This record gives sequence, C-alpha cells and structure tokens, in this order.
Amino acid sequence: MGILVSVKNQQEEKVLIAFLESLNYKYQSGVEDKADDMESDFANQYNEEINQADTQIAKGEFILHEDVEAYFAKRRNSNT
Repeated sequence: MGILVSVKNQQEEKVLIAFLESLNYKYQSGVEDKADDMESDFANQYNEEINQADTQIAKGEFILHEDVEAYFAKRRNSNT
C-alpha cells in the first residue's frame, strides 16, 4: 500500500519523517516530480481493492453488521 502526503512546511516534514523512522516504515521523500504517477498508481490500486471487495461480496464472503453487533453483545455479556 502507498500513501502520498504533502506537508505544509519543513518542520512538518521533519516530524513526519521522524515518526515514520521511529516505526521502521519505508518511505520516499522528495518525489514531487513523480506525484502524478504516484497518484495514478494509488487510484489504480484503490480501484483494484474495490473490485476485489465487490467480488468477495458477490461470493457471499462478508459479515452482516447485525452479526458483528450480536457477537460483541454476547461477548460482553459472557465477561460480566
């Protein structure tokens, strides 16, 4: 998965980079010239994930919200 972040100033960039490094994330900085390609790649990946989700739903591979609520209600009641 990828994410494109535009920071407002150099201080924000430093804070963001420190955060990413503290969690051992891989990142690229200074990709302004590749931003259009990255946005296109992101849109393509997003659309692919939506298509995969649609396929799973069509196959019946999903959980109803009501079932999730019932599961957690039962779990809460068994812990009291």
